[in-house]
Amino acid sequence: MKQQTIVFKISDNLKDDVIAFYQDRFCEKVPPYAVFQVRDYDCVITLYESGKIMFQGIGADIEASYWTEQERIKNHRDINAELKKNEKKNEEKNENIDNRFKHISTIGSDEVGTGDYFGPIVVTASFVDIQKSGFLYELGVRDSKKLTDDKILKIAPTLIKEIPHVTYILNNTLYNQNGLTNMNKVKAILHNKVLYTLLTRDNYPYQKIVVDQFVYPQKYYEHIKNVPTKVSNITFTTHAEDKCLSVAVSSIICRYVFLKEMEKLSSEIGFTIPKGAGPSVDEMGVSIVKKYGFDKLYNIAKLNFKNTDKIKELLQTK
Repeated sequence: MKQQTIVFKISDNLKDDVIAFYQDRFCEKVPPYAVFQVRDYDCVITLYESGKIMFQGIGADIEASYWTEQERIKNHRDINAELKKNEKKNEEKNENIDNRFKHISTIGSDEVGTGDYFGPIVVTASFVDIQKSGFLYELGVRDSKKLTDDKILKIAPTLIKEIPHVTYILNNTLYNQNGLTNMNKVKAILHNKVLYTLLTRDNYPYQKIVVDQFVYPQKYYEHIKNVPTKVSNITFTTHAEDKCLSVAVSSIICRYVFLKEMEKLSSEIGFTIPKGAGPSVDEMGVSIVKKYGFDKLYNIAKLNFKNTDKIKELLQTK
């Protein structure tokens, strides 16, 4: 039997009927932003505060059919036609989208900070049960690069609370001590670290481990060949944050932790530290060196970046 997911917005005049119908079967714990959740043997029913109702499981179509019929009778709505229309729109819009991870539970990892001169590198691995997909979509989970910092600061604490994950922060002191100049090797080692740590924490019922492809798989495994404990059953794919919920969750948690670390750094330094590696970063580097001395950069920046030489050049002209 095939797992199904059916989602539509219930009409206002049916909300009370839905709640009354399922009231005696409410789960004690519900996902964030949910009014209730009911778990039957072949279907999970969740009503969200937005009015969206989601049916998940092999019996989703049968369970949903009662309410689609109520919509037809009381509101003259053809829910099935609406769903088909939306599905067609999505197919036209995303005809080349990779849907391998859409209906399965996954473990995924992502990183933040590898392109930033200031601040740490943050890597997170997360496990997302497919049953959590409804609340994650409702929360607005997607690739962190497509979310504003304000949105990330708002939703990440909920993800940290609700989703099993492991986060590792490589601070600048350790980064500079290790003397690694190949960023892809750094990323491979850190992805392996958080994935392995998460996998040894519990027996998560995942179908795939997904990592955004930043190098060819052969090169990735070459980078971690000297690591004593390796995770090898990985599916690599480009733009994984857009395709896989666990990678998207990891990207948001990473970004949140990175933003918090940058706030701490700014407070410590007394300047608002810019992200990235552009000219404003060079100017900030000059200001920091003038106030604290060049050695301060060892603890707050990635010294192998070209910005270090640019800061030295700017200091000679000022």
